[in-house]
Amino acid sequence: MPAIPGGLIISAPASGTGKTTVTLGLLAAFRAAGLTVQPFKSGPDYIDPAFHTAASGRVSVNLDTWAMPEARIAGLITAADGTDLVIAEGSMGLCDGVAAKGETGIGASADLAELTGWPIILVLDVSGQAQSAAATALGFAAMRPGIRIAGVILNRVASPRHEALVRDGMAQAGVTVLGALPRKASIELPERHLGLVQADETSDLARILQDAGAFVAENCDLTAIQNAAAPTRLAFGAMRRCPPPGQRIALARDAAFSFTYPHLLADWRAQGAEVLPFSPLADQGPDDSADCCWLPGGYPELHAGQLAAADGFRRKINAFAQTRPVHGECGGYMAMGAALIDAKGVRHQMAGLLQLVTSYEKRRMHLGYRLATLAAPIPGFATSAQLRGHEFHYSTIIEQPDMPLASVVDATGAPVPETGSRQGNASGTYFHLIGEAST
Repeated sequence: MPAIPGGLIISAPASGTGKTTVTLGLLAAFRAAGLTVQPFKSGPDYIDPAFHTAASGRVSVNLDTWAMPEARIAGLITAADGTDLVIAEGSMGLCDGVAAKGETGIGASADLAELTGWPIILVLDVSGQAQSAAATALGFAAMRPGIRIAGVILNRVASPRHEALVRDGMAQAGVTVLGALPRKASIELPERHLGLVQADETSDLARILQDAGAFVAENCDLTAIQNAAAPTRLAFGAMRRCPPPGQRIALARDAAFSFTYPHLLADWRAQGAEVLPFSPLADQGPDDSADCCWLPGGYPELHAGQLAAADGFRRKINAFAQTRPVHGECGGYMAMGAALIDAKGVRHQMAGLLQLVTSYEKRRMHLGYRLATLAAPIPGFATSAQLRGHEFHYSTIIEQPDMPLASVVDATGAPVPETGSRQGNASGTYFHLIGEAST
């Protein structure tokens, strides 16, 4: 049996309260103290796990109660085998999720806490309030009696007097305060249109992480936080893995194509597949020894001119697609199309494997879980397979004359117009695959 240490979930009442910064600070502080900490991320996110990995030195893994059955989540938690502590970062507010249950929940961090038994540390932005902050912690405990609030970390504390007043309210309510963080702009992470700038784009990341770790260590009780961790109640057994799309997988990997879930790569490799990275931005094409090509999501719109000028990539991937399958997700799907129109209205030529034309000229958010029933096979999955995934983009389809790839609905079962498309050996979807549906 795997030796899994106790775990904690770092959550908050809402986005923007500082839970990512606190999580990174805890990871860096415990690492500096000599502990090996395994990070996880609740929900479908690519950005935060990359920062977790940089802070902890271990690959952060997504755990998703809407998209993953219990056995799958338990199997992924074994990534913590032999470590000293588990720290999982929540998403949005603690109880926030979709309206209809998926595999094991609605995707809320509270679902993950209830499923695993990991206690929650709430990060509370206490700016503009004092004793009243305690009501927030009490409210979450009352709303979800199946979870346990281990304590709170106060963030954006204005002064020692302010801290004393907030602590007084917490003491009256019986809420444990595990730390109090004054405002410190130097450890805030930069933001971009899809959220945080990616870890490998943050030039002073090492300094930010070091400062965050020292800041958290100075202002939080690390011993009490570690002692608050609890073992998971999940039983470990066999889990169903995603089948690899091929035996030798050519995987686009550079600044334009970087969104690949770690659990998918681990699944592919665990089943004997070999991943062969290549860079479209460097005008490279898929390795000719590969038997399939996978173009993940990312930020092709930020590199549209460079991709349009990559004649070698375009020629090589078109030659590859004559005899072998090519599949793209979100940004990879857009790059497989005929053209991408950037935010300034400039049209850029893409690979032309599909006739898809997408545009960022008029931004509109497309966000949510997706359940897709395939109308045709894609690498790794047969016709009629049901796939669970997540979609998050601002681009809009202008033209999509190719055959639809799937029937797609959101978490409530409402039809979604972004069906994906297919032509010859090429296929693509706007959603990022998380796994095959079991229900």
